Amino acid sequence: MIPKECKRLAEVDFPIAVVSKQAVREKSIRHGHPSTLHLWWARRPLAACRAMLLGLLLPDPCDRHCPEDFKQKARALLPSVQDKVGPKDEDLRHALLRFIGRFSNWDFSADPTYLEVGRGLVKAAHPDETPLVVDPFAGGGSIPLEALRLGCETFASDLNPVACLILKVLLVDIPRHGPELAQELRRAGAEVKEAAEKELGEFYPPDPDGSRPIAYLWARTVRCETPNCGAEIPLMRSFWLCKKANRRRALRYKVVGSRNGTQRVEFEVFEPTSESEVTHGTVTRAKATCLCCGTVLPPERVRAQLAAHRGGADVVFDDKGQRISGARLLAVVRLQDEERGRQYRLPTNADYQAVWKAMRELKKRTIGSQTNGVSLVPDEPLPPIGTLGFRVQRYGMLQWGDLFTARQKLSLVLLAHSMASRQSTETLRHLLALTFSHVIDRNTSLCRWRAETYMETVEGIYARQALPVVWDYAEAVGLSESTGSFLHALGVVSLSVEAACATFDSIGQTQLADACLSPLPDHSGSIWFTDPPYYDAVPYADLSDFFFVWLKRTLPEHPLLRDPFDPENPLTPKTREIVQDETKQSNGRPKDREFFERSMAQAFAKGRRILKEDGVGCVVFAHKTTEGWEALLTGMIKAGWVITGSWPIATEMGSRLRARDSAALATSVHLVCRPRPENAPIGDWGEVLLKLPRRVGDWMERLQGEGIRGADLVFACIGPALEIFSRYAKVETADGREVLLAEYLEKVWEVVGRTALEHVLGTAEAKARNTAAGALEEDARLTALFLWTLQSTNPSTELRTGGGEETVSSADSEEVESDEDEEEAAPKAKKRGFTLIYDVARRFAQPLGIHLDAWKGRIIEIEKGVVRLLPVSERAGQLFGKEGTCAVADRIEREPARQIQLTLFSDPAVAPEVKARGRGKKRGTADLTDEAMRTPREATTLDRVHAAMLLQASGRANALRALLKAEQERGPDFLRLANALSALYPKGSEEKRLLDAMLLAVPFGR
Repeated sequence: MIPKECKRLAEVDFPIAVVSKQAVREKSIRHGHPSTLHLWWARRPLAACRAMLLGLLLPDPCDRHCPEDFKQKARALLPSVQDKVGPKDEDLRHALLRFIGRFSNWDFSADPTYLEVGRGLVKAAHPDETPLVVDPFAGGGSIPLEALRLGCETFASDLNPVACLILKVLLVDIPRHGPELAQELRRAGAEVKEAAEKELGEFYPPDPDGSRPIAYLWARTVRCETPNCGAEIPLMRSFWLCKKANRRRALRYKVVGSRNGTQRVEFEVFEPTSESEVTHGTVTRAKATCLCCGTVLPPERVRAQLAAHRGGADVVFDDKGQRISGARLLAVVRLQDEERGRQYRLPTNADYQAVWKAMRELKKRTIGSQTNGVSLVPDEPLPPIGTLGFRVQRYGMLQWGDLFTARQKLSLVLLAHSMASRQSTETLRHLLALTFSHVIDRNTSLCRWRAETYMETVEGIYARQALPVVWDYAEAVGLSESTGSFLHALGVVSLSVEAACATFDSIGQTQLADACLSPLPDHSGSIWFTDPPYYDAVPYADLSDFFFVWLKRTLPEHPLLRDPFDPENPLTPKTREIVQDETKQSNGRPKDREFFERSMAQAFAKGRRILKEDGVGCVVFAHKTTEGWEALLTGMIKAGWVITGSWPIATEMGSRLRARDSAALATSVHLVCRPRPENAPIGDWGEVLLKLPRRVGDWMERLQGEGIRGADLVFACIGPALEIFSRYAKVETADGREVLLAEYLEKVWEVVGRTALEHVLGTAEAKARNTAAGALEEDARLTALFLWTLQSTNPSTELRTGGGEETVSSADSEEVESDEDEEEAAPKAKKRGFTLIYDVARRFAQPLGIHLDAWKGRIIEIEKGVVRLLPVSERAGQLFGKEGTCAVADRIEREPARQIQLTLFSDPAVAPEVKARGRGKKRGTADLTDEAMRTPREATTLDRVHAAMLLQASGRANALRALLKAEQERGPDFLRLANALSALYPKGSEEKRLLDAMLLAVPFGR
């Protein structure tokens, strides 16, 4: 066994850059990847889990307590996948790290040789007993899956029944039955499809010419409420059908009259040659524009009309089956044998008749029909309005069944019945149920039709971790072979099963359990490795209810598909779920931050008790808010853990939506930890603070060498900083007062900020709280810190102006932009500039003596909890006043160099007025220092740099040269700041272009 004194490899070193590259790459792998077995949110990349597990399981060869037997066996194993290991312990350490990096590659994850070496190393490190890896928040199963791959025993638990079903299939069913399971699934699926075709064929008829519809494109509708109009308004986000280069299709409308004098809209399909030929959509932010009279229907009326029809996704027919209102069919997507690709046609009466027949059949089958007290169509309630990410309730969708059209309900009811009544093994029933989940994911009235450069498909309901309304939606044909069909879903699950079977030689253990009440005995686990809940970021239980309500109809009376703590609850467990969501309660109190901290402390304390004396823990953090970090870390420290390592691994695609309007994290920080000894000493606050700067400085230097930047670097430094603090039972000041974690973290932010300033501006900046000799003014330090925090770890991601946004890729399956109904008002034009969350900006500014309020209206703007750094173009009025750039440039060209410094803000009347506004509606005068009050009337170094950039932009070369000459005579600060900002501004930004061009005009040297 590894002696408890011996450090694990992950506590001393880790191949961050290599593993990060493989983890990000893995996000784009779909076919055969275990993540495609079933959707789960914020799933950790397998590459990161596999690599970190090896680091936790293997001892450090350079540690004097490392067993010699392990070193010998490792030297014998590694040459089969890399070069021969050198004679020194350092050589073996580097060889192990190289192996960890290489094995993180998805291409090697099932390679027999790499598997043999990986399992051999684990066995060599743990010769007496196979290590048990415990994950109490197992979710989609990435961590326990990789533990099985490495030959460990694993215990995976979760409170969520859907997660537990995924874990049961992934860790028990698939390893137990092996490669033949995929073929058995295909056979069983083919039988289910054949049975479904017999019952559903008449409701999805082929076209008269033999072509096969694969999707129906619908729009919800409302009525124009303008007197003398009353026309039907189809709610359409866009008139485009397909934007592929070789098949551009769109709808074109015309207004026609009817016999009763009212007007209506008719459509035709055409091939546009340019964007300008296609009309903009009829709805934006829940405002609907009538195509007949141009009147705009306000959001409250749109919502009221749709709510009257429970979301408005169904067609309203008269007694003879003629459509009179409700959802409108816009186009039918079909495949023709003689035509390549998908074709688009207008709807016919036969299309509506098929829907009418389906509605009548559904009514006949469901009236009074129940199985074991459960209705055929889910009638369980949606979460209350205000739940994170859920907004469809405002449109009358109050039950989970309201998310589906009548024909979709009929198809799903018959498919679920076919699977539930089929005589199969438990394992096959599980796999068919997961296949069914794939079907329902793309068969709701909240699925979009996505037809862009490389695909034409029905998109899943959870394109991101939320449930907004979708105005125009796509209905997949479940009997086809295209996306959204049962056959397509069967292929996805079969491939996933096939790929997973090749990597296991043991079976895992899974259980539905509360992480605070783990059934494992104390001191039973070797590794406690988990990715805990994300504070207030992901409402797992509410999101999973979408699948849960159908799964329990597909697998009736299944022991996992229940709430073990509340038999009366028809949905997934909520009371014990650890989440910060004040719309929910626990023991009569809202689930606030205090609840989250207390619950996480209980879970972490239980994990500490489960771990063996020589065991190691690892906790994954990926929060973008400081509140989320503090809540989890507080729970961790209170539970008795000591942080012994910290490794940021890039796990997110740089184009994800959460990167918008903030310094969002591209990495997940893996905190390696051990149980704190019961006899841990009391720490001295002064000594802790003395050690902090060097520890943070060394770590920042190391991480920057690995390509870690900005906010990722900030949060990654919290781990090593906590090593100093968490080793003590508590930390006290000289007078005996206990120092709380929040107070310590404030110091961490201060040290990180000062160290960052030292890197980008020079040593003097790191020591200055206010403007002092040798240090630049507040506004320069604030701007430098702002831009430094915004730097991206992912070099392929470049921030751009316009709300501080990143380019969003629709290929990112986790988060895709939705502009459906998030605000009632029409969106304002996005402002240029870069943005940070207010809390992040405040955490840096406050301990460094930077007064954010003093710079509002000058270099920043604060609105709705977001701080925007004003672009240089918006500062022209401040810097040059009413005269404007040209007049000031003329004066600069005429005046002697020694007087140029006095021209900016020479007239107090044109200086910007500095006011402070409180958050929300509170307003008041800022409590500013004397220096801050003088600043608006005196040009700072940053002001002069911005003035030079504006002169560059206006083409006033002579004035620019004169200003630059004057600044060189003044001192080095101007060029020092200009060069620093040039390095900080993102590539491609207008500011960097101006700075670089301006610096080229410097007459001699920089």
